[in-house]
Amino acid sequence: MKSAKLKFLETVLRLMASLVLKRHKPIIVGITGSVGKTSAKEAVYCVLSEKFNVRRNEKNYNNEIGIPLTIIGAESGGKSFLKWIGVFLKWICVVIFDFKYPEILVIELGVDRPGDMQYLTSFIHPTIGIVTNISSSHIEFFGEIEKISKEKGFLIENLLKGGTAILNADDENVLQMQKRTANKIIFYGFSDNADIRAERVGYNYNDNQKPEGISFKLNYEGRSIPVRLRNILAPYQIYSALSAIAVGIVFKMNLVEASVALEKLHSPCGRMNLIDGIKNTYIIDDTYNASPLSTGAALDVMGVIGAKRRIVVLGDMLELGNETEKGHRQVGGKIFEIKADVFVAVGRRMNFAVKKLISLGYLEKNIFVFENPEIAVEKVRKILEEGDIVLVKGSQGMRMEKIVEGIMADPNQAENVLCRQNREWKKKPFIIP
Repeated sequence: MKSAKLKFLETVLRLMASLVLKRHKPIIVGITGSVGKTSAKEAVYCVLSEKFNVRRNEKNYNNEIGIPLTIIGAESGGKSFLKWIGVFLKWICVVIFDFKYPEILVIELGVDRPGDMQYLTSFIHPTIGIVTNISSSHIEFFGEIEKISKEKGFLIENLLKGGTAILNADDENVLQMQKRTANKIIFYGFSDNADIRAERVGYNYNDNQKPEGISFKLNYEGRSIPVRLRNILAPYQIYSALSAIAVGIVFKMNLVEASVALEKLHSPCGRMNLIDGIKNTYIIDDTYNASPLSTGAALDVMGVIGAKRRIVVLGDMLELGNETEKGHRQVGGKIFEIKADVFVAVGRRMNFAVKKLISLGYLEKNIFVFENPEIAVEKVRKILEEGDIVLVKGSQGMRMEKIVEGIMADPNQAENVLCRQNREWKKKPFIIP
């Protein structure tokens, strides 16, 4: 239950943001989905910023507080009254003076609970709406996937007249959203019914066999061009690139312009980033958050990437409600399927994955179980060998970035490359969820 102070702050910020939007009239690109929102936002920003003055929400500013702050162009005042006065003064300047306000706002819309999207679209009116996918993330608060889909679909339903819906052609729940708009629709994905389609995905390696991104062939309206994502490891992040290319097309950019821009795209912190590890190993840092869908996708990458040994370190996936056991057992099956050499489980829920692995005949000597990341990191350090690649992933509350920090070759770079590195997060002790 939100406090009266928080509700008041949300109301005031909503009014302030509405006045800024009315004053400057930027084109808004709204992005939602169960996973992949931030990656899509970064890809869209990467493409559009080549030709336009663009702003996107940063940090975790994707909710009732963060989105208005993004619109204003201010940072949160936190617990400081004086800092909130600063936000107010910044707002006055933005409303009164004709600054070079962004032509385009790329806004990630976080939807954790019923009513969130309806609230956000009551004052944010996107011209373009992107839906990445629908899965069981936050199902604890919705009860069933259909309700998640309905809530996120309000974005498409509330697009401005003459706008464009950009929908994932490979997700059945997203496909159904085409029925909720009379606006133009662009479908993207790998399937034949996608307007913007990717195929022939491959990995690139340097002379030392270090992965150096992925490449794919892009098809659109009979044209085909190669696209190289030099800093991206996960094939599922191609969806983000495709959605960004679709937005570029809406803004009259050509395919070559968009594809060249995407060569500079980096994954946000904690989302499938490749980091050098101790003992000449490589770490895939995917610690920002976790769901059965995103974890399965990360494991698919581990299944095809070249390495001496593949080590999987997973923390609990939280907020799954009645789907907790099923989701973790699915992950256990996927670990067995990709033939991971070592599995390190962190958290009591991940025991469901352990049990599934053992039932499938996975060697118990290659499984290590811990209740928290601060204990697990010491074991991971010991078992690493030169040439290994290690995937580290878990829900936000599991603080799996602590493991990455403990095994990266240069821990002094943690603040620049890992998620949850600000002062507030660093002061928070790990509490077993």
